[in-house]
Amino acid sequence: MMVSVVIVTIGAKDYLKSCLDSLKRQTHPPFEIIVIDNSLKSGLAQDLNKLYPAVKIYPGSGDSFYAQALNKGINLAGGKFILCLNDDVVLDKDFIQQALKGFLVENNVGSVGGKILRSDGKTLDSTGLFLTPWRAAKERGYGRPDSGQFEKAGFIFGVNGAAAFYRKQMLEDVKDINGYFDLRFGMFYEDLDISWRAKRRGWPAYYIPTALAYHVRGGSFRPDSGIGKAVARRYLNDRLHCDLIKNRYLTISKNETFWGFLLHLVPVLIYDLCAWSYILIFCPRVIKLFFRRSRGLDNKP
Repeated sequence: MMVSVVIVTIGAKDYLKSCLDSLKRQTHPPFEIIVIDNSLKSGLAQDLNKLYPAVKIYPGSGDSFYAQALNKGINLAGGKFILCLNDDVVLDKDFIQQALKGFLVENNVGSVGGKILRSDGKTLDSTGLFLTPWRAAKERGYGRPDSGQFEKAGFIFGVNGAAAFYRKQMLEDVKDINGYFDLRFGMFYEDLDISWRAKRRGWPAYYIPTALAYHVRGGSFRPDSGIGKAVARRYLNDRLHCDLIKNRYLTISKNETFWGFLLHLVPVLIYDLCAWSYILIFCPRVIKLFFRRSRGLDNKP
């Protein structure tokens, strides 16, 4: 099975090198590795070319964010299966070999996710992406000790974007005017959105617990004090916090049915009341930015 790997990097610390080293050790080597460089560091591409001459490195645009860069990488990829990775992920040597088994369960499996642990190897980061009654993303097992409670393979709602395996045919099928990943998202909720779109079009997602990956939660955009911590809002700058809010609403408006919205209206309202109360008390500047961006007055990523 021909696998293309797409990695978007901002060049933070040495995350990318660790990620690439783990790809070199795969028992099922990828057909190609594509890196989209969003770092704007002049020497990064040259350094990578020396260390990893087989890796294909392409520049990202200065104003692009994660979704736009991923789309560029997917457009360039030639494999039948596309593994999209955050640069702060390290794969177990058997990850690709094990994860590919998920696509063999049924010929319409569109995406496969593995067991993603934190970098300590003991704490769960995600064992599948799910949609909550209040229409937010939920990572199954998030922040809990790994005690073997998620060792059963099976169907899930979607896959975590840190290490997301997609069938290229599925990506082409769900692609719309805004791309494979919706360009309006930037980052946050792009993985839930594409999972929801895929599910609506008959492409289920599957979980393989023997496909292990290790993720530095927030390594690419949080300060050191917030890496691996819960309650992501606390460690986001105002612009990213704004995107977190905006993208949830965008995901709901794109994918929810009228009757589904009515059915979940009460939990949605309760969640929003809690979320906006937190913002009002602890980060009121986000409110002004949110409404400026909603009116199109500030469209920077």
